[in-house]
Amino acid sequence: MDQQSLPAHLLAGQEKERTAEQFLLARGLKLQQRNFRSKVGEIDLIMMDNDTLVFVEVRYRSNPNFGHPAETVDYRKQRKLIRCAQFYLQQQYGDHPPPCRFDVMAASEEQGESRFEWIKDAIGA
Repeated sequence: MDQQSLPAHLLAGQEKERTAEQFLLARGLKLQQRNFRSKVGEIDLIMMDNDTLVFVEVRYRSNPNFGHPAETVDYRKQRKLIRCAQFYLQQQYGDHPPPCRFDVMAASEEQGESRFEWIKDAIGA
């Protein structure tokens, strides 16, 4: 499926992921990989923050009436992210993984502008 045939909500999500990536790059993180996919799930962004590997989940809500974007990272989603991260770590680092954390970038719209809340260490492994 090419970009033009994607539904509007998926295009908006991709745009928020790119904006979140730029937000984090501007704060000194370094991109390792975007949209890592495995048989157990997907991780939006994988970045380095000094010596810590950061798995980033980007969540977006265009309508605040549907709740805060971070609220969508429920227990089931957390387990899926952890399993996917474990797969990535085993594949990339074997038995010697670096320190890791899970961050959530909660994106919303306020007066036509993207607003991000960066929640560090949001998911306990």
